[in-house]
Amino acid sequence: MRFATAPDGTLRLTRLARPGDASGPVPLEQSLPLVELTALGHGSGWSGPRFTGSALGTRLRHRGHRAARHADRDRLTVELHDSGTGLTAFVELTSPRGLPVLRSRVRLRNDGTQPLVVQSVSSLLLGGLPSPGALDLLLARNDWLAEARWRTEPLRSAVAGIGADAHQHDSRAARVLTGRGSWPTDGHLPMGALTERGGGRTWLWQVESPAGWRWDLGERAHGTYLALNGPTDAEHQWRVRLTPGAEFTTVSGVLALGSGFDGAMAALTAYRRAVRRPHPDHTALPVVFNDYMNTLMGDPTTAKLLPLVDAAAGAGAEYFCVDAGWYDDSADGGWWDAVGEWLPSRRRFPGGLGVVLDRIRERGMVPGLWLEPEVVGVRSPVASALPADAFFQRDGVRLVEQGRHQLDLRHPAARAHLDRTVDRIVGDWGVGYLKLDYNIVVDPGTCAPGDLSPGAGLLGHARAYLDWLSHVLDRHPGLVVENCASGGLRMDGATLAVAQLQSTSDQQDPLRYPAVAAAAPTAVPPEQGAVWAYPQPEYDDDLIAFTLGGALLGRVHLSGRLDRMSERQLTLVRDAVSTYKAIRGDLAHAVPFWPLGLPGWTDPWPVLGMRGADGRTSYVSVWRRGGGTARRIPVRHLAGRQVRVEVLHPCTTTAGSAVWDGEALRVSLPRTPAVLLVRLTAET
Repeated sequence: MRFATAPDGTLRLTRLARPGDASGPVPLEQSLPLVELTALGHGSGWSGPRFTGSALGTRLRHRGHRAARHADRDRLTVELHDSGTGLTAFVELTSPRGLPVLRSRVRLRNDGTQPLVVQSVSSLLLGGLPSPGALDLLLARNDWLAEARWRTEPLRSAVAGIGADAHQHDSRAARVLTGRGSWPTDGHLPMGALTERGGGRTWLWQVESPAGWRWDLGERAHGTYLALNGPTDAEHQWRVRLTPGAEFTTVSGVLALGSGFDGAMAALTAYRRAVRRPHPDHTALPVVFNDYMNTLMGDPTTAKLLPLVDAAAGAGAEYFCVDAGWYDDSADGGWWDAVGEWLPSRRRFPGGLGVVLDRIRERGMVPGLWLEPEVVGVRSPVASALPADAFFQRDGVRLVEQGRHQLDLRHPAARAHLDRTVDRIVGDWGVGYLKLDYNIVVDPGTCAPGDLSPGAGLLGHARAYLDWLSHVLDRHPGLVVENCASGGLRMDGATLAVAQLQSTSDQQDPLRYPAVAAAAPTAVPPEQGAVWAYPQPEYDDDLIAFTLGGALLGRVHLSGRLDRMSERQLTLVRDAVSTYKAIRGDLAHAVPFWPLGLPGWTDPWPVLGMRGADGRTSYVSVWRRGGGTARRIPVRHLAGRQVRVEVLHPCTTTAGSAVWDGEALRVSLPRTPAVLLVRLTAET
């Protein structure tokens, strides 16, 4: 990294490169100030949709900096100050040791004598990238049942060339992407990438916000800039009032550099592992059976669960999670707007839920339960037992969304209620796994007493939720937590740094899931990405193998009516689980790659690879959903080497074949649907 002072007096980042990159510093006119922010009474420097050129950003002057070297990371804090308002900005830059990844956040402190209402503040700014005409943009739709759908577009298609020299002014156009509400990854992943066309350099980013976020790209002095933001006033109704002495810290923006998308994603995957909360689950990778998907679907009872528990244990599961419905004591299953107490149903479990939990333990598995902690149904006794300020509200009215209230975890009564709930379930009942779901979305947020805006209230709650979850794990260090929000709608970096697992989707169609499973490692490391594998007794052998194969390069979340399967079908399940257990130690340190590029939603041949840490071993999952019967799959990092090929899944020799031709893997799959998991080992 290099910095320089521009003629206007602002400090600029003029170089950010990997070691060995021959490129020099960018021209000052292409660079940006280290911080851009807007505040009431101090607007933008010009009109347009971009959060650059702000009036306050051009007034912040360098007042000092300090560097620190830690065992695992380098840190640089740059102090900027505006003498007019007294505002001080601390730009906190960190990089994990040995990784081409920069993490940035900004801490604001009002050292003046008057309050300041901030409307936006950047997390990370980078100018001086190649011209928009030389760059391709990658971004990912992320919708319910259709997560992580990446596509590529030329940046110039959004940022038109206007002939800036003739106007003496840059274009006001910007390619902007935002996430809103309490589902931060509903609509798009808070990520993006720029790849240099012809050169291969890639800049890959993520905004680590559990609430609103924004990134934008635009043109500046014939180069491209990148701006990463958390929530803003214009798009998220976010504002904070900084009274004298008050502080606010932004969400983090993260930028990874690499050669090509795969190289940058390898660096980002390593970064995600470096910054998350340590937990034994990240290396153990136990197989979880969950009774929900395409199985009990929220209708568990003792009679239904006991045969499933036995079958799951026989198939090799190590955890058994009882999903939604275990608390429903109504005759009609109408629990949606009555949840909140989280007490087991006596009707569903006549002898008590302990009968099921004990059976799970007797079969050598760890018991788990589904929980939706942040919601309280309007018919729940908890809705009237807790004070009004313990819930989301606007203009003094408690919010209702789909028959539910939303707890505000900044309130001590809300937090105490959830602490009692979890300590009862984990401490008293001996549950070792919690699937924490979240199935409503609140937009733009809440205005509790003291909140200036609903967006600020939402971010405050989201941060309080993660703080609560961290303290739960402090009290119960062996507990494993799965993060879920109707699948992958809260798949953000801030939450993934605390939770051990992440649900990737609620997709029930096994033929559509491969596109999600193949792209999921862009959002979550493979050892945290829970992928459903729900074989059914009515499936033929090919579809059973296909359904199981989709999870073998992630985290196996087994489901399906195993209790109704024939012995031959159960053998197929046991073989797949055994295969997973044999390779999961490698997955905990592997990085993903995509030999055919990121998968399209309807691609006939999705492909996902995992590159092992030893430099010799790689795994490739290949699905065939249509198209021709054979495909050549380049594996560039092994090209020119002698490679041993082993088909690990399915175990039947008739499913297909794979051979190495010296440069690529040649796969033949004569039937559809079909899947192969292949291990490639380069000879020394």
